[in-house]
Amino acid sequence: MKVRVLSPFHAGTAAVAALGMACFLCPLSLAAQGGAARLGVFASQADVGSVTPPGKLKLDPDSGVYTISAAGANLWMKTDAFHFVWKKMSGDVSLTAGIDFPDKSGNPNPHRKALLMFRQTLDDDGVYVDAAQHGVGLTALQYRRARGATTQDIELNIDPPKRLRLEKRGDVFTMFLSNRGEPLHQIGASIRLHLREPFYVGIGVCSHNKDVVETATFSNLELRRLAPPKEPVPMALYSTLQTIGLDADSPRSIVVSSIRGHMEAPNWSRDGNSLIYNLDGHLWTIPVAGGEAGMIDTGAASRCTGSHGLSPDGDSLAISCAMPDKPETRVYVVPSHGGSPRLVTQNPNSYFHSWSPDGKTILFTRPDHGSLNIYAISADGGEEKALTAGSGTSDDPDYSADGQWIYFNSDRAGTMQIWRMRPDGSAPEQITSDGMNNWTPHPSPDGKSIVILSYPGEVTGHPANKDVSLRIITPDDRKPRSLVNIVGGSGSDNVPDWAPDGQRLAFVSYQMLPAEDNGSSQ
Repeated sequence: MKVRVLSPFHAGTAAVAALGMACFLCPLSLAAQGGAARLGVFASQADVGSVTPPGKLKLDPDSGVYTISAAGANLWMKTDAFHFVWKKMSGDVSLTAGIDFPDKSGNPNPHRKALLMFRQTLDDDGVYVDAAQHGVGLTALQYRRARGATTQDIELNIDPPKRLRLEKRGDVFTMFLSNRGEPLHQIGASIRLHLREPFYVGIGVCSHNKDVVETATFSNLELRRLAPPKEPVPMALYSTLQTIGLDADSPRSIVVSSIRGHMEAPNWSRDGNSLIYNLDGHLWTIPVAGGEAGMIDTGAASRCTGSHGLSPDGDSLAISCAMPDKPETRVYVVPSHGGSPRLVTQNPNSYFHSWSPDGKTILFTRPDHGSLNIYAISADGGEEKALTAGSGTSDDPDYSADGQWIYFNSDRAGTMQIWRMRPDGSAPEQITSDGMNNWTPHPSPDGKSIVILSYPGEVTGHPANKDVSLRIITPDDRKPRSLVNIVGGSGSDNVPDWAPDGQRLAFVSYQMLPAEDNGSSQ
């Protein structure tokens, strides 16, 4: 799987100067370091977890290359086993190096890992963030949010980068890389996680086999404290389109694309090979495996929103757009490969949300006298039927796979929670009530799960760029479990976002990063 990163933020030498980075631990001559020469810029080393024989570091006095040899069963899930070379630090810090595995002969373990790491403690189940280079070539931002929690990651299946950086600014950790010697740039791997000060910063190796010792090198290593910029740095919004599996013990997230701009609302093609999303008022499609994005022809329709979705047979695409003779947003249908829009809803400010499983009915929302309510209409157009009424907000309706229920979010009980009702609007029933504000319920194709987007209780409305959680509930127990925590909200999963196999989800996360290039592009 290859990932094409679009509109990268370049963070090379010029950007470093612009951001006011001050060298905190630039390499000293080994003579000046004296007795500390064997550790270079670091203060100590230790095995974290069970590592036999003990890991070791060698620092070449001429080249400055750090070489770590270590065993260790894994650095994943709930416990770690690896060798760590570290220094305690505070504040904003970056760690950069070129990483390589010298031994490429035989059949090396594809999951051996060399990493740049920020870690709270040296406990084997401790909180951490790392930029990990795997033996197979995969590069990932890995993290454990709480002690003893399951590790999560954001993966890029790419050729090993020439240079890798992990940067901490406040509570935001971002991975940068250079593939072919170009300036370091962000690639959509960024998370928010709090580490108490001081924390550990360093390099490490895990062989992924407790009985085998693997070796990795770290060249041109730089450990720097990031000084506050002398002047405010202009920031820009970057969007990252990702997919994630549902395995609670291994919630792997894979980057499909990362761009500067506001990408939103992904849903899947019926063959599971591509994703449709909204950007700059147009609809785009991109292979799930990564690659070039292509704009979908929507004829004269413009200002298309993130409210769109494919029909069950995959032949038609419902869109919410404006037309020259109808400047307000209405629901239209175009062929899935693009074409002339056919009007579905007559009333303005209508937004598509879901097709019925038989493809005959479309659910949409529109405001009416200060409230937002849910309507049903034939996919061929005609008379609309109100399914909810009254003040407040009822939004984001989506059919269950068997067509027996419509799930939606509503604040009719005071806070925004998940509800469901029968297809005719009868028998409304509250599903969640847990102190969170819950939005955008999407039932899975197999009917076993529902994904929801949850804000902390103090956040009102459906804003973007907030700390949110994608959570999974089942129709039976209705007990949410967290799948992934992201910076997102509106735009992350506005429309049905399940893969056809029901084993993966698509979503968009957001990062505010220094603006070094102009505009967004495909």
